[in-house]
This record gives sequence, C-alpha cells and structure tokens, in this order.
Amino acid sequence: MDVLLLFVMIIGLLLIGVPIAVSLGFSSILFMLLFSDTSLASVAQSLYQAMAGHYTLLAIPFFILASSFMSTGGVAKRIIRFAIACVGHLQGGLAIAGVFACMMFAALSGSSPATVVAIGSIVIAAMRQVGYSRDFAAGVICNAGTLGILIPPSIVMVVYASATDVSVGRMFLAGVFPGLLAGLFLMVTIYIFARIRNMPRGEWLGWGEIWASFRDAFWGLLLIGIIMGGIYGHPWLGMREMTAESGEAIRSFGVYWRPGAFTPTEAAAVAAIYAFLVAVFVYRDMGPLAAPHREEVHAGGLGEHAVATGAAPGRSNLLRKPWALVTAFFHRDTRDTLFEAGKLTVTLMFIIANALLLKHVLTDEQVPQAIAAAMLDVGFGPVMFLVMVNIVLLIGGQFMEPSGLLVIVAPLVFPIAISLGIDPIHLGIIMVVNMEIGMITPPVGLNLFVTSGVAGMPVMGVVRAALPFLAVLFVFLILITYVPAISTYLPTAVMGPEIIVN
Repeated sequence: MDVLLLFVMIIGLLLIGVPIAVSLGFSSILFMLLFSDTSLASVAQSLYQAMAGHYTLLAIPFFILASSFMSTGGVAKRIIRFAIACVGHLQGGLAIAGVFACMMFAALSGSSPATVVAIGSIVIAAMRQVGYSRDFAAGVICNAGTLGILIPPSIVMVVYASATDVSVGRMFLAGVFPGLLAGLFLMVTIYIFARIRNMPRGEWLGWGEIWASFRDAFWGLLLIGIIMGGIYGHPWLGMREMTAESGEAIRSFGVYWRPGAFTPTEAAAVAAIYAFLVAVFVYRDMGPLAAPHREEVHAGGLGEHAVATGAAPGRSNLLRKPWALVTAFFHRDTRDTLFEAGKLTVTLMFIIANALLLKHVLTDEQVPQAIAAAMLDVGFGPVMFLVMVNIVLLIGGQFMEPSGLLVIVAPLVFPIAISLGIDPIHLGIIMVVNMEIGMITPPVGLNLFVTSGVAGMPVMGVVRAALPFLAVLFVFLILITYVPAISTYLPTAVMGPEIIVN
C-alpha cells in the first residue's frame, strides 16, 4: 500500500506538469522520510549510494559530446549527400535518403533528438522544395530519428546496461541487426507510399558522385569503425604467436582477429576527441579555421542541400594559421558546443540520478521480488510476460523520458525475465524498441517536439504525420519481441554465449 502511494505521487506530479526528474526525486525523498527510518541528513547519502557502482554511465557525457561536435561540424550534410547519391534516384528517393542518413548519423550520435535535428534541419526543407508535403517529410524524419537509440552506440543501451549490470558491448552488438532491419522497414514503407502517390524521383548521378560523396563523408563515417572496431577488434594481417600442445611457441603469418583496444566507456572518450579533431581541423566547419560565411549548394537537381567537394571558400588551413592548434580549444564555437553538450548531459544525468534514487527505494522495499513472485504464482509464461512488459513500457513511454523509465522498470522486470529463461540482451532490445515508440507518441514524445521545431509545424500535426510509420514500428516491435535471434545472434557469434548468474 505504501509503494502504491509512491507511484500515485509520481503520476500526480507528472500530470500537473512537474518535471520528470523532480517528480521522481521529490516522491522518493518524501517516501523515505514518511515510511522509513531515513533522516533528511541521510538522503544525500542514499542518492550517492544509488549512483555508486554505475561506472558505465561515464560513457554518456562523452557520447553526447561526440554527437554535438558531429552535429555542429558539418558531418550531417556530408552524410546526406552520400545518402542521396546512393538512393536518391529511386521513387521517393529523397525521403529514403533521409532514412538512410538517419541510420548513418545514428551510428555516430547515439541520440534520437540529435539525429532529428542534424538530419531533419536539412532534409525536411529539401523535401519541401521538390514537392513532398510538409506532413510527409516531418513524419519520415520523426520516425527515422528514433533509430538514434537503436543503432549502436546508443545512450539508452548504456543506461539499460548500467541498470541491469549486463555487458554494454553485447548490447551494442545486439542493436546492429534490429537497427538495420528497422531502417529497412521504414525505407520499404516509404517506397510503397512513393509508388502509390507518384512521389518525386531524383536523377541518377553516377558512381563518380557516390565515390566523391563517400570520400567527403569518410572522416565522419570513420568514427563508426573507431567505436565498433575499438571495442570488438578487427582483422589483422601479420605474424601471430601461438602455443602448441607441447608448450612450444609457434609463430605463423596470416590473417587473424585482433582484439579490441577499448572498453565502451573508453571508446566514447576517444569518439569525443576524434569528433572534435574532425570538426575543427579536417572539415573546418567550426572553430578558427572555418569560413566566415558557411554556404550550402544545391546538388543533383533535386533541391536537396549538399556540400561541395573540397574546402569551401574562405576556409583557412594550419599552414596559414598555425596558432589555430591552440586557439581551437577555446574558440567560441568550441565553447558553445561544450556548453550545449554540458546542458544536455546535466539534464539527462539529473533524470537518471533521481530515477536511481527511486530504484533504491523500490529495492529497499523489495518490490522487484514481490512482483516476480506474484507473476510467477499466477503462472505467467514468457509470451504473456513479454506482452505485459510491452504494455507497461508503451504506456510509460508516453509520459517519461526513456533513460529515466528504463532505470525504474528494468530492475523490476529483469529478475522475472531471468526466472522465465528470457535472454537479458533480448529483453534490453525489446525495451529500447519500446522507447523508440515512446519518443513519437504524445503527450511527451521528445521527437515530436524536436520535429515540430525543425519543421515549423504544430506538435499535433507532427503526431498525425508520424502515425502511418508508427504502425510500421509496432509491427517491428512484435517481430523483435518474438524472434529473439534477431537480437541475440550477433553478440553470441562474436562474444560467445552469455553466462547468466541468477
């Protein structure tokens, strides 16, 4: 009964417009003061204990910073140019290219709102220029932007791994096939709409444009290889030393798999540094070497914004401005990017900290154990349990930010899933896909508000525009829920079978 009052307080505060973090923290603190022996002086210690041990959360600020530099540093428009060169000639090609670009940028950013802003601010305007309706353009980008939390590296996956103590590396691998499949679902849906409605088709620009656009986007796309290759390793040609059964060392030459050099947290830090170097010193779209007036050009006769190959007029290089090696670190563009990344990090970590405080209260009250016992006593099997998990997450995702919701729900359902023999990595991907849907459902779906700002249209207009593609994501959720091999095959193949300790 006491715990029920706690949830009533949280829901009541959310309904009257209190921010999520404050609702979680205030309700948890009030509950501890009223229904436990906790004193006000020990609340801070409880908050510290809730955060203690969650070292994987250190990856979040670094991934946010890398995403900020990639968004500001001109990577998005180069990725869009490459996507248009690849698929822009198809019926509805510019919309399909928008999804393809979102998939690539998602593999750099780990954030859905960042993906919507970076890609949507260019693609939505370009689609309007060539005859797509504003509603259709907004619906495409709003839904495609959700891939930012499914395609690794994903901030939401880091949060789930931290909340349940599973491997971040396994979660990243588990998101590869589902992310590609979700993107393919959206692109096929767009192509069908385009054929039915006779939407614009771009012109084929040739393999030369594909190569030129890939070369221009290469330094940004290389970050995908640095993150994934740094964590999981890569093929290597050279000498390898092995030990024979007799104990004798044997040296052989050939191709072998070299292990990764980073943990996921270290990979996030390397990604942030690399993104800064590319944005400031390679692309020179920000910082002391940037052109005073950045220009966009039209390419391919489609009206889409693309980037001209080579350096834009007015850009400098290190030979002309060698002092930029020093001034780049405190240039206004760098300061602004750090400030924006810092604001987003503080906001997200404040939500997570208060959600962890609520988790601490629920654990002390033994709520997870009580729920697990009740569901098992009723006779819930894996199928019915996953149905209930999806319902809870779909409802909760309409009112809460994904990271905060995962921190609360994941520890509650995790022990039940283990008892029923459900793979924890599979459970994690199911939860991430539910969070995708939550980001495009009212009243507080974050992608709806971001797309509204980018497209310049009312939020309810974005909701209506996103509905047809939302149905596609529901079908995708059912597929992911009941075909676990889509999520578990790759991590098992690369890292071996997971050892689960009850």
